Amino acid sequence: MDTSWTGHGKVRAREGGGVLEIVVDGLTTQAKYYKPLIYEFFRKEWRGARPAWGEFSVEIAMDYVGDPPWLDLDNLAKALLDAIKGYAFHDDAQVSRLLVERRPGERERISIRVRRTGELRIAAGL
Repeated sequence: MDTSWTGHGKVRAREGGGVLEIVVDGLTTQAKYYKPLIYEFFRKEWRGARPAWGEFSVEIAMDYVGDPPWLDLDNLAKALLDAIKGYAFHDDAQVSRLLVERRPGERERISIRVRRTGELRIAAGL
């Protein structure tokens, strides 16, 4: 069992190498379900890094089994960004790159990866 994860219910998270990973087990077609679920996880269980300023890249993947769920990915992204705002970054306007995808998987879940991008652009001279 990987002990680097925080959380033991539907939501768990870990950070390392400049990346914050969040996984939510299970799927629902109601995007609004995720915001309070993830928010409560961060409020009650998360003891990792605090929000930072700068630009961020966020990747969201919805893994499903069987037929894809009827869920607008833009609504899902908005709910998830609102849920992690104040924990990963201060405001979702800091997200300079956003990738949201629906894909077949071995289990139903949502995976979120958050990475700071500001330092990479400065180092690359962009």
